[in-house]
Amino acid sequence: MALGDSYTIGTGVQPAERWPDQLVAALGSREPALELAANLAVNGYTSEDLIRHELPFLDPTAEFASVLIGVNDVVQGVPPATFAANVAVILDTLLVRLAPVRVVTVAIPDYTVTPAGADYGDPARQHAAIVAANDTMARCSAERGIAWIDIFDLSLQAASDRRLVAGDGLHPSGAQYALWLERIAPVVARLIGD
Repeated sequence: MALGDSYTIGTGVQPAERWPDQLVAALGSREPALELAANLAVNGYTSEDLIRHELPFLDPTAEFASVLIGVNDVVQGVPPATFAANVAVILDTLLVRLAPVRVVTVAIPDYTVTPAGADYGDPARQHAAIVAANDTMARCSAERGIAWIDIFDLSLQAASDRRLVAGDGLHPSGAQYALWLERIAPVVARLIGD
């Protein structure tokens, strides 16, 4: 079960190129097999939107969840303390149903290095806010024994390699998501094998 925003629903790429779909394709033949029960992510969602519109629709049969949220909190200027409180609600809600080893969180990529990045605020300020939001997610995850997967540095490669940017000039391409998968897949494989 995948929760999040445009980075999880794969705005700008074909469904098979989204990182959750690539993850399932990579690990689907393993035992136990990984299947995508639901991708509840929605383009433009903030952490509050995830709480209101994704958490109520968790698939009761899902045995694993991913969370990648926060870029729209940054873009909309949500106060860091509010974001931290929302992250706590999201993770604690998931932990009511799932063990910590059945949840992963993924870092927010840095959109400021993309051709359209400056359309969403001052790049230096937004970069710093993304770093701070990632620090919050990493800390909240660690406090709960949840694996946090850092793909932030991979997203920075889009500054010099435009093949890593989708056709909309803002979101990751399938090629960038494939780079993410090199970090995400081994962690998930280890966790679902435990």
